[in-house]
Amino acid sequence: MKNSRFIQAHGALLDLESPKIMGVLNATPDSFFSGNRSVQQKRQRELLDQMIQDGADIIDIGGMSSRPGAEIISSRDEVERISPIVDYCIEHYPQTWLSIDTIHGDTARVMLEKGVHLINDISGGQYDPGIVDIVSEYKVPYVCMHMKGVPKTMVHQNKYQDLIRELMLFFKERIQTLSSKGIKDIIIDPGFGFSKNIAQNYQLLHHLHKFKIFDFPLLVGVSRKSMIYKVLNTDPENALNGTTVIHTLALLQGAEILRVHDIKEAKETMQLLAYYQQINAESET
Repeated sequence: MKNSRFIQAHGALLDLESPKIMGVLNATPDSFFSGNRSVQQKRQRELLDQMIQDGADIIDIGGMSSRPGAEIISSRDEVERISPIVDYCIEHYPQTWLSIDTIHGDTARVMLEKGVHLINDISGGQYDPGIVDIVSEYKVPYVCMHMKGVPKTMVHQNKYQDLIRELMLFFKERIQTLSSKGIKDIIIDPGFGFSKNIAQNYQLLHHLHKFKIFDFPLLVGVSRKSMIYKVLNTDPENALNGTTVIHTLALLQGAEILRVHDIKEAKETMQLLAYYQQINAESET
């Protein structure tokens, strides 16, 4: 199995010895959290600048909402939405790792030509199988997420005989396929909120450590999602405190990348947990 401590793209290495923060930037009018979405280029640049200032290790830019019920847009529209902020990031922050959230192979190719570092595919290569060949061609990391169906239909596809076993089998098959295509840097995202109800999300969180058996980096995206705000009887705008709690649990379960809306708070969570673990490790020696 692959050592998960580094991923690489275009000659650059990202060290995962300590957890990393992936900041969410949605160039969309309809993503579920208003704080990190905008179709205004000026606002997008402000959001990006703030994320970099707050310490984001990776910026994940998306042009299509994947909230429950969302429609799939064309690659052409997606590229048109995200190109300005991608170009801005590459020009002003060339050392920052840049991820593109897309299910379209055509979008992936255009963005990889620009120099982005990784592709984040919520469909795990099932919507457009050609995206896998494109990622392999450019030799960049690939985030493989679990989802049944598409965003428009996924809320109705949360029936499982054994949730964890079925996800394990999914990733086993996907890893074999991706590896056979020559993709070496695979990142596993179990897909919190995608074709899973609230109880299933918490079951997944409890068993998250089991996915470490694949020995690939583990990405968790729970920030401000309904598994948090519905339990708290609130909304995404008031789910930051709950998000911090779930982030802490995910890190304790072995998450190596947190995909978040709030960079500063996630970074503080990581710092406090790292200090806690360091102090207790020292006390046991």
